[in-house]
Amino acid sequence: MTTITPYRSELGPGRDGFAQLLHAEWTKFRTVRGWIIGVIIAVLVAAGLGLLAATTVQSSCQQISRSGQSAARSGAACMPSFATGPGGEPVDDSFYFVRQPLTGDGSITIRVTSMTGLLYAEQGPQDSHPGLVQWAKAGVIIKENLNQGSAYAAMMVSGDHGVRMQWNYTGDTAGLSGAVGPADPRWLRLTRSGDVITGYDSADGTNWTRVGTVTLSGLPATVQAGLFTTSPDQVVLHGASASTWPSQATAVFDHVTLSRAGAWTGQYLGAGDASGIGGFHQVGDRFTVTGSGDIAPIWAGHGGSLDAALTVTDYLIGTFAGLIAIAVVATMFITGEYRRRLIRTTLAASPRRGRFLAAKAIVIGAVAFVAGLIGAAAAVLIGGKITRDRGYLEFPVHWPTELRVIIGTGVLVAVAAVLILAVGAIVRRSAATVAIAIVAIVVPYFLSAVGVVPLGVADWLLRITPAAGFALQQAYPPYAQVDGLYAARNGYYPLAPWAGLAVLAAWAAVALAVAVYLLRRRDA
Repeated sequence: MTTITPYRSELGPGRDGFAQLLHAEWTKFRTVRGWIIGVIIAVLVAAGLGLLAATTVQSSCQQISRSGQSAARSGAACMPSFATGPGGEPVDDSFYFVRQPLTGDGSITIRVTSMTGLLYAEQGPQDSHPGLVQWAKAGVIIKENLNQGSAYAAMMVSGDHGVRMQWNYTGDTAGLSGAVGPADPRWLRLTRSGDVITGYDSADGTNWTRVGTVTLSGLPATVQAGLFTTSPDQVVLHGASASTWPSQATAVFDHVTLSRAGAWTGQYLGAGDASGIGGFHQVGDRFTVTGSGDIAPIWAGHGGSLDAALTVTDYLIGTFAGLIAIAVVATMFITGEYRRRLIRTTLAASPRRGRFLAAKAIVIGAVAFVAGLIGAAAAVLIGGKITRDRGYLEFPVHWPTELRVIIGTGVLVAVAAVLILAVGAIVRRSAATVAIAIVAIVVPYFLSAVGVVPLGVADWLLRITPAAGFALQQAYPPYAQVDGLYAARNGYYPLAPWAGLAVLAAWAAVALAVAVYLLRRRDA
């Protein structure tokens, strides 16, 4: 008598066999040489273009010697320097300061009765007209010392943003609204208690409102306190581009009261072209102070002295090209089933069509994530080293932000690949799918990044199209208290990183839902 033992699979029963289906799709992907080559090309292109940016950047300048001789310089010799704030960010720290030392606890109070200004144009001071930039500033300040980038807290009136309390370059809190003038003055006060600085404002000098309290850790016993005026460059937009021109502001102060007051000293704090625009005049307790410059963070790509500095965004310029290669692979991963007439066999083995598409989406998403991650990591890490070894300036970024940008690029490529896979399932044609992917994702990003379209159009393209996902590569925050050209070509996006991801993910989710619906309704 012969006993037949039934076949027992070594695989666990599994609720619906999805793990087996996932393994089958992965096996299908990794055994097609062309798809693997396409992924490798995506990594090499994404990393290669970023490294090209690091190796080919050039700059030139003219250096004037003490004898008046002009000498041409290039490369690292033209790299500017910048101050760094307490948080490590690049900062402007340039203003006219009327000051005296303040030892121990105390306070300073002033009244600002007016602030006027001049806006310069191409021809310099002789080609100027009255006006104030939005973030012209005048008020009282307590500063750790006279070093560039040192800690501070200030109460100020601004050109178009009312009273503000600002500290350590990035902190900003609003006080009284409205413009200052002889009929509408503003009273400002700062008090110090150890490391704690509190700011107040008042419309009449009697009724005071606390605007904010900050802690400046490690303040020395003696700090510098006084009046200041400054006025940043005006940013003039020209369609998709912009230019900057100097400006100056003049403020009138009175009712100046400082604990243990002594003699006042006026000086321009900071270097640069604006150092020739500034001064003060005192009659009794009335001070007229003129200044130019800024007390604020420097924004990446601002077009000034740091324009030659490379940023994380520069290293990631190849992402869009790598995404094209991933688009081709993602397209072939689904349309190849139809072209080779294998879709019937696949669906016969896995009748649940939504599950089949989900398995493909997971495989292509995982592959694309790894490719995007490797390409971004190579571009950023190796590109940064090349830049530093050449002596060029790299706009700083904290390592957690750098890590977030690298991982975010992988997520961007992964979700985009899933979107493209879904489009391929909908249209079933390779050429049409790739064309749709390029038009929907790559073209909006490219038009915005190179400044082909006006800033308003670029802003909307990066809000409503799948290209919004490129916001995941934003490494630098846009500061509300800084007038800057916050555009994609400088690494800024209209949406926050995770909001941009949400837009891209929404497109992918809708495309997947449509693809599943059509896959179930249509014949294979």
